[in-house]
Amino acid sequence: MKILVRVILLLLPMSVLAEEGAPKFDAAAAERFANLALACVGKEYPNKISHTLNSDADVAPPRKLTPAFYGCYDWHSSVHGHWLLVRLAKTFPEAPFAKPAREALRKSLTADNLKQEAAYLRGDGRASFERPYGMAWLLQLIVELREWDDPQAREMVANLRPLEEAILERLKIWLPKLSHPVRIGEHNQTAFALGLMLDYARATKNEDFTKLLTAKARAFYLADKDCAMSYEPSGEDFLSPCLGEADAMRRVLLPNEFAKWLREFLPRIPTETKTDWLPVTVSPDPSDPKLAHLDGLNLSRAWMLEGIISGLTADDPRRPALAATTAAHRRAGLAAVTGAHYEGGHWLGSFAVYLVTQRGLSPGNSK
Repeated sequence: MKILVRVILLLLPMSVLAEEGAPKFDAAAAERFANLALACVGKEYPNKISHTLNSDADVAPPRKLTPAFYGCYDWHSSVHGHWLLVRLAKTFPEAPFAKPAREALRKSLTADNLKQEAAYLRGDGRASFERPYGMAWLLQLIVELREWDDPQAREMVANLRPLEEAILERLKIWLPKLSHPVRIGEHNQTAFALGLMLDYARATKNEDFTKLLTAKARAFYLADKDCAMSYEPSGEDFLSPCLGEADAMRRVLLPNEFAKWLREFLPRIPTETKTDWLPVTVSPDPSDPKLAHLDGLNLSRAWMLEGIISGLTADDPRRPALAATTAAHRRAGLAAVTGAHYEGGHWLGSFAVYLVTQRGLSPGNSK
């Protein structure tokens, strides 16, 4: 009987396993996520800026420093808040939130605003500004707009070009010099950024950038073994170091290669349909901006687990456990996206939409 159940599970699409018992994601369900972004992309305060002062001339409010991405508490959250609006307006063009989403995007992503953003990025002392997390999300925003067959989207892609060029210049200088990966569960994690950047590079057919990113991922992670999942999570994680690495490597290895690599890297993934090998997390205080990270960890774990499944062959015996664990993290993560606290509300909606729309599993992200 156990063998029959396993065969049935293997034959089911991964999305069915992950979605079992979950409500359908439609325009009505998307509206609450859209409203979270609409409430913050133009909200300047409270604001946590990462800003190097070279003189008194650099003292200015966020809307003057970075006029496109000054809302949503910090620059990177503003960037992926704009990504969320594009993703949902494109997915549900007739929904009530589509028109205000378009207007918010039109107001932010002007040619003048984005020229100022590029100039800011190139300013003295800003070589590490939003590197790599915010930069990776900016490239995702560009991909989302490029894949939208819409006149406004094409205009915004053109407006973003100066900032896109500035970011690519910075990354092509930084990545060759980066001698070791950054293995943490917050913004500076290398694996997560490499994954988003690879998706951008392939979607835009940037072969040189793809080669650079693939080479760095292999150099950083190919020899890794026995990742310490028992040490996760740290108290302020919103990304899993181990799952993030595996989700990056499924983008650069063929399925049979990835299956073998994963067996050595995460040897404790069970072959039974259970979830106790990776329990969900609970934030002890969703109103604390750092402790709220754990709510996002459930969401990012869910999409990384989906990514890992997508990189395995259909008969891999680990798929049922991975799918069941995905579903548990998905339920816990989505339940935490309430908007009750701005500390989480300004960014959790983006993570939820990335998960439920399966952005990381888009066809352009394959090897």
